[in-house]
Amino acid sequence: MRRFLERLFRLRRNEWEILASLTIGLGVFMMMQPFALALYSYSFVVTLIGTVMFVIVSHFPE
Repeated sequence: MRRFLERLFRLRRNEWEILASLTIGLGVFMMMQPFALALYSYSFVVTLIGTVMFVIVSHFPE
C-alpha cells in the first residue's frame, strides 16, 4: 500500500488509471443500486469525475 501511494504522488499513469477506473466503477455501481436515492443522486457526478480524471491521466508519462 505504501508503494502504491508513493507511486501515486510521482504522477505516473498506471496508478492514476487504476484510481480513475475505480471511480468510474463506483459511479456506475451507485447508478444501478436500488437502495439509496442519495447514492443515485450523486452517481452521475462521480462517473463524470472519474471520466475526466481518466482523460487527464492518459496524458501522464508511463
